[in-house]
Parts: sequence; structure tokens; C-alpha cells
Amino acid sequence: MKHILVSILTLFTLGLAFAQTEDEPVLWSQEMNQLSDSEYELVFKGDILEGWHVYSQYTAEGGSLPSVFTYEKAGESYELLGETEESETLTAYSDIFEVDETFFKKKAVFTQKIRLLEPRPNQIEVVLFYQVCKEVCIPKEIVFNFSLDGQAVITEEKTLDDKSKALAASLKLDLKNKELLSAEGQVDANGGSALWMIFGLGFLGGLIALLTPCVFPMIPLTVAFFTKHSRDRSKGIRSALLYGFFIVLIYFLLSLPFHLFDSVDSQILNTIATNMWLNILFFLIFVFFAFSFFGYYELTLPSSWANKMDAASGKVGGALGIFFMAVTLAIVSFSCTGPILGGLLGSTTLAVGDVADNLSAGMLGFGLALALPFGLFALFPAWLNSLPKSGGWMNTVKVVLGFLELALALKFLSNADLVGNWGLLKREIFLGIWILLGLLLTIYLFGGLRFTKSDSGQKLSKTRIGVGVLSGLFAIYLILGSLQFVNLKLLSGFPPPDFYSIFEKESDCPLGIDCFKDFDQGMTFAKENGKPVLLDFTGWACVNCRKMEENVWSEPEIYNMLKNDFVLISLYIDDRKQLPESEQFDFKFQSGRVKTIETIGEKWGTFQTVNFGAISQPYYVLLSPELEVLNSAIQTTDSDTYKAWLQGGLRKYVQIALLEKK
Repeated sequence: MKHILVSILTLFTLGLAFAQTEDEPVLWSQEMNQLSDSEYELVFKGDILEGWHVYSQYTAEGGSLPSVFTYEKAGESYELLGETEESETLTAYSDIFEVDETFFKKKAVFTQKIRLLEPRPNQIEVVLFYQVCKEVCIPKEIVFNFSLDGQAVITEEKTLDDKSKALAASLKLDLKNKELLSAEGQVDANGGSALWMIFGLGFLGGLIALLTPCVFPMIPLTVAFFTKHSRDRSKGIRSALLYGFFIVLIYFLLSLPFHLFDSVDSQILNTIATNMWLNILFFLIFVFFAFSFFGYYELTLPSSWANKMDAASGKVGGALGIFFMAVTLAIVSFSCTGPILGGLLGSTTLAVGDVADNLSAGMLGFGLALALPFGLFALFPAWLNSLPKSGGWMNTVKVVLGFLELALALKFLSNADLVGNWGLLKREIFLGIWILLGLLLTIYLFGGLRFTKSDSGQKLSKTRIGVGVLSGLFAIYLILGSLQFVNLKLLSGFPPPDFYSIFEKESDCPLGIDCFKDFDQGMTFAKENGKPVLLDFTGWACVNCRKMEENVWSEPEIYNMLKNDFVLISLYIDDRKQLPESEQFDFKFQSGRVKTIETIGEKWGTFQTVNFGAISQPYYVLLSPELEVLNSAIQTTDSDTYKAWLQGGLRKYVQIALLEKK
């Protein structure tokens, strides 16, 4: 039964509620009740403006974001007693997400009991991430500070100097027609298809892993074990199918920790795509993986792990024994599957959508492909006779994978170079290295390059020759693309953009379109020329931004509209250039959290969140020079939808202009 709480801040909270505005739809208060010498109850209260709602911690997955509490240093100087409880909620079906969502209206109350440990803390900090929605959904974060001085509650607050107040005020826009920024318009048109794409990549990775020397020889041995060591054939088939199911389950379970990280901070995994040092680390890891595939060394998990799992499978028997057999396969095959799984992790950070969801889809596909032959060959044992024999061809598969790992490694190094503006890996250099890798792979496949002794004396099979021809054609395609004879749209998002070149370019903007990289400068130009604005929130390391620019913006009608009818303002959220000291400042969010703005990317990222309630890229907004929203916000989509969206914004702008003349 929930305790009846008496807050010393109630009257103060009620007074503030009258001053509540649409810009701050939730006003939060806090209190702390002492239950015993060492136990306390933390209370978080939110007064929600009429028409708005905040989501429960337990709202259904696939819908709006849940409320998430992070208790800093929990387990060190204090421990949590039970789960964070919450007041009465409502549940309603969401037409947008097609799930039942659980949320609060008017008031939200959360309570958490804690027990102090030795040494006792002087202060307890709790971070709440939540989403508040009406026509538009706004993600927010608030920090609660509880100081332990008897039962007194002290909320520490950082004060801003006059300079920070002035610069922070200039960041907030007085948008008109803000209701057009609907949640429906912000939906990524390719979000669902991206999950299937990642699932497909995972499935392909699993099929490739089957051809490696760590896995392929295990197929007939394992199937034979189940079918020949069972009392009857039906039991053997059931055991083999269960073995396959456990393989899928194990690889899927490996992705679950990333969902826990994501629940603490929705951006913790996405930072991989923009953080320079993490990208360099990934580059080094993938190079390390590549040389293991080339045969210079082997990646293995401790052999004691496999021995223990194998022993456990023999002792327990039954379904649990089969599970341990599947774990043993995962461990002993790591030297081949580990680099492939690393590539899958890298691919998920470069794909649209939620990184944790992408990784789960990819791991599910990988596990399914790996498990498939064990079930199929158990059902149709005669097919085992058609399997090719193990041999040197499996080493060839590993070397090919090594070249692919090097190509993917270069993408991470390119991300770091773009974000850091180092100018080391320009587009032509990037393509040149990929061309070299393609040519070396072709030479290897035709027998002109050897990595290990097993490469010598191998006959050139039709398959090897065919893959060699494809590799050579890909190198030629890259050469023609680097010389501007063909368009490299198939690779959009992987090489650096066209304007990031060793040659002097007329414009450092996408497709040579004139653009501004400062909002105020762009708006001034728009007012002087009487044109609407396309506000483009983008990023140097944003793969989907490059895909939109190279595949959608390049369409003739869209290109002409962007070049002639709009003023393009491109704001790079991941730009790590330091702002001049005179332009650095502290920004205080409505929640009370204070963030120090030191880089260009931090400035525009905060600008996007504060004015549009969004944190992802690409993110496009159409504005008039007078800050009137001309259409709903839009993200990754197809060229027809984007063209119609631009045309709708232009029509709205013309209507506004005609009304102003009257």
C-alpha cells in the first residue's frame, strides 16, 4: 500500500502551476520523507498542463518513450529498496505506433525507497528522462538533488551569468504555427524497413559464418550426433531443432545488454557514430579483426569456458544439456564469428533507427542463419551427402572477410576525420584506399597474392573466379566514380561527401548548393531575398544524411527547388570545433539542468532540442523568414514524399505572403 505523503512544497507547487505555459508543460517538485534512521522515501511530483501527458515507466515497447530514472551512485553509499512506484495511470491505444500506451494526465507521482549505507552520502542525485506529448512529443531530462540534513530538502541550482543568459535567450525561437510540427510528420519513413535491412544483414552474416572453418565442419558432426545417438529418429529431429532454437536464443540474448544501456540514456549507443575517439577505437578493432582473418593470429575465448560448457552438457542431459552444447558452439566458433558480429555491430550504428533495436534484429538474423542447417539437415539427412567437403576454400572465405573488415574499418576512421575536421581522409583518398583493397582482393582471388601456406596450390574454382571478377568490377566502378564518369549513389553515405575533397570546391555544401552553417546568417539572407528556409539538422558522420543528399536531393526537381526556391541552412550537430570563448556559455533547460555549450555541435544540438523537441538527424524543418512553420518536420524518406513536402511548404509560404500584402 502506498504511503500518504505530505509535502512541504505543495503550496509552492500549486502557485507555480498558474504560471505554467506550453513551453514548460510539466512542473516538477520533490520531497524526501524519513522512514527510519537509515531508510528514506524519495518523492517526485509532476504537475502536467491540461491536454499534455507524460508516459509511464512501463508503457508498451514500440510506442512513445517511457520515463526512466537513473539513481547516481546507487549501490555505493545507498541502495534502492524495490522498484520506483508510480501513481495511477491511464491506458489508450495509439494509432501512430499501433500499441497500447500507458501515461499520466494532470499529475504524475513517483516514489522510491532507499536505505543509506556506510559511508553515508551528503547528497543523492537522481536523473529523470521522460517524454511529454500533446500534438508534438518533447523529450526532456531533469536532475533532482536531495541533500541529507535531517529531513530538509535542498535543491542546488547553478546560476547563470549575464553573458550566458543573453546567449541562451538568443537560442530560443519565437516560432509561429508550431502545431504543424506534428509527431506524425516526424516519423522516419524508413524506420521499419531499416530493421528488416539489418535483419537481412545479420542473416547474411550468419550464412557467411557457416562457410568458415570454425563452423562448417561442425554441421554434419552435430546432426549425426543427434540423429544416430537418439532412440528414434523423431527424438533426434526434436533435439536438433531444439539445438537450433538455442543457438538463435543465445545470439539474441547477447543484444539485450544494449537495451539496458539505451534505457539509461537514449543516445548512449548513437554516440558511437559521432564520437571521434570511439570511432578510432572501432577502426583499430576492425583492423585487428581483419588480420586475424588473414591468418596472422587467431581470436579465441578461454578454452576453459568451452570445456566447462561441454562438461555441463554431458552431466545434465535433456534440454538443458542441449542448451550447453549450443553455448559450446558459440564459444569455440568465436574466432570466426567474432569479427563478423563486430561488423554487424558497426553496421547497426550506421543504420537509421534505434541502435539497440537494430542490434537485436541483426543478432536474431545471424542466429537464425547459423541455426538453420542444423534443423534442415536433421529433417532431411540425405542432404548431408550434397555438402561440399571441408578444405582450403574455407580459408579463402576468411581472407575475403578480412578485406571486407578493412573496408568497414576505414568508414569509422572517416567518421572521426569528418567530425574532427582533420582533413586527412578526403573523399578521393578514401576511394583510393577502397580501390586498392578491391584490386588486392582481386589479385588474391586469382592466385597472385598469398597470406598463409594453405593458399599455395589451391585450384581456381569457378566460384572463386566469379567472386574475383565481381571484385575487379567493383574496383573499376570506384575508379570511374572517383573520375566522375559514373555516380556512386550505390555507396552513398559511406565515402565522405563530394565537397570534402582534396580539390578546391566552389561550395562546401551538399551538391554544391549554396548554404549557410549559421542560423542567424541564413535567416538574415532569407529576409533580404524573401525566400523560405530549409533548416537542415545534419551531421558529418550521419550516413542517412548523406543518403538523403545524394539520392533524394540530387533528383532534378528537388535539386532545382533547393537551389532556387529555398535558403538552405545546414547545422552540423556533431561538429567538434570549439566556439570562440566569447560565444561559449551555460544553457539552462526548463527542467533546471544546466549544460555548458563549448562546441558548434553542442550549440546546434541544444538549439534543435529546445525549439523542435528532436534529437535525431537528418531532421528537416521549413520556415518563413518570420519564423512561421510551413510544414510538419520530416526525416529520412523517399524522393516523391520529400518533393511533395517541399511543394507543400512553398504553397504555404505563398499563402502567407499574399495575406501579408492584403
